[in-house]
Amino acid sequence: MTPEELRRDEAARWLAAAARDLKSARLLAGEENTGSVFHSQQAAEKSAKAFLAFHNVPFRKTHDLQELGKQCVNLDTSLADVLAEAENLTDYAVVFRYQDAPYEPDQAEATSALEIARGLYERVRSLVT
Repeated sequence: MTPEELRRDEAARWLAAAARDLKSARLLAGEENTGSVFHSQQAAEKSAKAFLAFHNVPFRKTHDLQELGKQCVNLDTSLADVLAEAENLTDYAVVFRYQDAPYEPDQAEATSALEIARGLYERVRSLVT
């Protein structure tokens, strides 16, 4: 495989994982909103990592969508709006995973998180495939 094919393959693997998280978030929305927002965050995170992998940009193990977003925007400023929106999903990676969560997300919050994650996923997919 050429280096470009390897980058495309790695990006495709990240996007496949993001698609699975989007499906989980959709299935859980309205029934288990805590799980739904978690999977939305994961889908957004994996989409950003797909973009970085496609461009052969190393990234650290993190759930921080602001950090990942800055790296992505350094490569393509057209992603700035969708990544700025996705930054708000960062807390969903951990905040609601523990007993001392500040509140339970409702269906509207889960639906909003899903749409933000889906928007980032679709935008990245269009740029790397």
